Amino acid sequence: MGKRESIGVNFMKKFFIFLFLYIFFLSSVSAQDLRFVQITDVRYSKENNNLTKVIKDVNKKSDIDFVVFTGDNIQSVDKKNLKDFILEAKKLKYPFYILIGDKDVNKYKDLSKKQYAFILKKNLKNYKNTDTNYIFEKKGVVFFVVDGAKDVIPSTNGYFKENVLEWLDANLALYQNKNVIILQHFPVITPVDKESYVTLKPEKYIEILNNNKNVKAIVSGHFGVNKEIIVDGVSHISTAPAPSYRIIDIIDCNSENPTIWAEVYRVE
Repeated sequence: MGKRESIGVNFMKKFFIFLFLYIFFLSSVSAQDLRFVQITDVRYSKENNNLTKVIKDVNKKSDIDFVVFTGDNIQSVDKKNLKDFILEAKKLKYPFYILIGDKDVNKYKDLSKKQYAFILKKNLKNYKNTDTNYIFEKKGVVFFVVDGAKDVIPSTNGYFKENVLEWLDANLALYQNKNVIILQHFPVITPVDKESYVTLKPEKYIEILNNNKNVKAIVSGHFGVNKEIIVDGVSHISTAPAPSYRIIDIIDCNSENPTIWAEVYRVE
């Protein structure tokens, strides 16, 4: 092989190495991970310090994008209890979102869903929602907060009203090109046999999931267990009460099939 040919071969080798590294760099830059914390069934009161312990532990963690409280935030339905819970939650160094469970609202105890949302908005600067169903986006992933609680004749059974399901279906259609994670108190797929806790008439909800393949996970609490069930490609993640909590990682979160890793932590 002549000198010119040798130089040409070396050049091509370097070119292809450079091209490979460039493509690898672009793919690593475009790949994005998201990490959030789920805390559920706190049932906060002045006598119960589980929330305080969990917050201290979460604040030690790194790379957390946000925290979500998935319902049953207070021990008993009372405006003062809710305000005390908010004061404690504000000790988190990360942004946080709050949704309601069956123990949080009761219209006849002067804490309806509207009043609950009003108190959150009044006491949290960045809380803009006037409804208990809302949507937010992080790193290209869309999060739906879906309310299955009842403030008239509260019950441990979840129930997603027709108008809530219509809202869910219509908005999922708007985000067909985005990965969606649903956050709610009541699981739509029962994690353990507990008849008094099941979600009533879940068929319409499941039909909506089947028609919207952009839903990647539903994260909930309520049943008091740590359980993960995959049904038709959707990860149904249930989490036990504080002082347990989960860190949920969505790896390569904008890909068509992101990896979802949900790890349980417990503070003694």
